Amino acid sequence: MNRDTAEPDADALPGPNAQQWVDFHQSYSAPSEYSHEFVWDATGEADGPFVTDVDGNVLLDFTCHIGAAPLGYNNEKVLGKVREFDLVEPMKIAGQDMYFGAGPTPEESAVPGSSHLMEKLIEVSSQYGMDTVFLSNSGAEAVENAMKITADYRAPSKYGVAFAGSFHGRTLGTLSITKSKEVYTRHYPQIDGIETMPFCDCTGDCDCGFFTGAGSQLRNALAPEGGHIDPDEISFLILEPIQGVGGYRFPSEAFVREVADVSDEYDIPLIVDEIQSGVGRTGEIWASDHYPIEPDVIASAKALRVGATISRSEVFPSEKNRLGSTFGGGDLLGSMMGAFTLEAIREYDLLDNATERGEQAKELLRDDAPDCVEDVRGKGLMLAVEFDTPERRSAVVEAALERGLLTLGCGKKTIRLLPPLDATEREIELGIGLFLDAIEAVGPSATVA
Repeated sequence: MNRDTAEPDADALPGPNAQQWVDFHQSYSAPSEYSHEFVWDATGEADGPFVTDVDGNVLLDFTCHIGAAPLGYNNEKVLGKVREFDLVEPMKIAGQDMYFGAGPTPEESAVPGSSHLMEKLIEVSSQYGMDTVFLSNSGAEAVENAMKITADYRAPSKYGVAFAGSFHGRTLGTLSITKSKEVYTRHYPQIDGIETMPFCDCTGDCDCGFFTGAGSQLRNALAPEGGHIDPDEISFLILEPIQGVGGYRFPSEAFVREVADVSDEYDIPLIVDEIQSGVGRTGEIWASDHYPIEPDVIASAKALRVGATISRSEVFPSEKNRLGSTFGGGDLLGSMMGAFTLEAIREYDLLDNATERGEQAKELLRDDAPDCVEDVRGKGLMLAVEFDTPERRSAVVEAALERGLLTLGCGKKTIRLLPPLDATEREIELGIGLFLDAIEAVGPSATVA
């Protein structure tokens, strides 16, 4: 497949082979939220955003596996380097409790490992004074460990503060701070002491309730401001700099500044969940870099290929065995891919590319979108298109798929677009053209509330 000339070519989806795979898979799997009945053929041709399914359809993937494949499929910017490493067994070791290298010294290593990945993460987080990393397997684990280290750092404490619309993971701990769809949390036990505040993405006057005539809900909840919570008993504030599952909601500057001011004034650790927004997706390594905040802990995963909790050494427990995981940080291939991804972002100026291609996409959408599109927003290649109704949003996802374009819904009536970080001008023009065609095809046929 030649990425420079490839075009989507999709027949009826799912095709007969895909349907067999779906039926086979679902014979054994627990029910889950599959966005499409698209079945990637891992042995088929693919390059960047172009991918082949098991029926031979060629699709343009503007989901990047919800950001977990930041450079798309079979991208030589990463894959070419991986080929230098002969696969070994085991590919996973008891990570944080075992060491591994690929040569006599770190400087002479044939390929980067978990130690090099941690070094690179400190390099791209040094603006926040961070110097210590704990690696794990997933974003939920990264957030769990962020909660654990701040609880230890602030002990004894009994509160945490999360924001409405948030999604932080599916473990019991992270579900306690997930404040979006009730299907995620219904009947599951919760950690006590989690306070929920509005996430303010208001433009102009605040109508979400975060800001009041007497200040902010967050500040007014604190005992020194007349509230009921002793700030010394708060372990953390946890914030998605840009809400993902909640609808690609971009916070107001006033809201972010108030959260930062409260964190600084009362010395409450601020955790930023960069699982979906981090590692270059917004045109900066961290979405936090766009805003006037100084995070104390960063939780990362997805594009990083492993989970990572990043902070300052004094925030982490000094006692051995307070943190640990048999396989945490022990994924040899995942650590290598994460390090190579960070190298590619630097080597190919992909932060600038994400910014430029994101502006191109927004301009095309804003110029040609019909009235049923209520908003087009985004930073870098973390893009959102909000529709007038949930029904129209769902219909556009289906119409785009029929045209060979993979997209994803989020929030109530929003579609998110996540092209690869190295997307080209041609690929953006092609993908947005298909997307606009899908909107036009749906037209008035979607049920309007």
